[in-house]
Amino acid sequence: MNRSRLVSTCLLIAGFVLYFLLNEPETGHAMHIMEGYLPLSWALFWWAVFLPFFILGLRSINKIVKEHPEMKLLIGVAGAFAFVLSALKIPSVTGSSSHPTGTGLGAIMFGPFAMSVLGSMVLLFQALLLAHGGLTTLGANAVSMAVVGPMVAYGIYRIIMKASGSQRLAVFAAAALADLATYVVTSIQLALAFPAESGGVLASFAKFAGIFAFTQVPLAISEGLLTVLVWNWLLSYNAKELTQLRLLKQEESL
Repeated sequence: MNRSRLVSTCLLIAGFVLYFLLNEPETGHAMHIMEGYLPLSWALFWWAVFLPFFILGLRSINKIVKEHPEMKLLIGVAGAFAFVLSALKIPSVTGSSSHPTGTGLGAIMFGPFAMSVLGSMVLLFQALLLAHGGLTTLGANAVSMAVVGPMVAYGIYRIIMKASGSQRLAVFAAAALADLATYVVTSIQLALAFPAESGGVLASFAKFAGIFAFTQVPLAISEGLLTVLVWNWLLSYNAKELTQLRLLKQEESL
């Protein structure tokens, strides 16, 4: 067990080092939709869409902590993972940026609603503490990164586990597709707010999604691989907690 823990820890450290080397951020201090970029009507609309999920998320986290107080540390780990990865911003479409999201791991462990709170807190802290801005567009960014991304991750994980039982494949696919889904929704949000003169919303969506794809596809693949390394580390050090979350069978935690 000690050897297994040492190997998983070394692989995780090597994975983070390699990830940060390959995905070195450039100057891009904007959220994936920057401060003030959306028209006020669309900014308010996305806030209205987001808030019910935030309330459900608060109830979900409260229930998890009430039933399993020992999960507080892992909830913090899930939030910190999303904070670190999503802070690596790369300039992309004007008024936007590309970055990993880190929301897949938390969605797998605690469900999509819990990540609506953790993901939106990550965005808020980045806006205030890292001066990335995005308070007016927080509702739109939270819908894409903290609501839709985690829902996709949770669904993909469940589908693959039910179909094949391959947990590492499920973790990889969930994390990678949650990342891509976030930017598909961002492209839809931008297309709705800024339809093309020729072709309307569909043409605008194709333009935004096409530009995001250059940076986001490799980011999503690398995020999936890094999430698998974190998952292996959790299996070595937190098998008991994962069993309590019904992510491992009892015999696998021994």
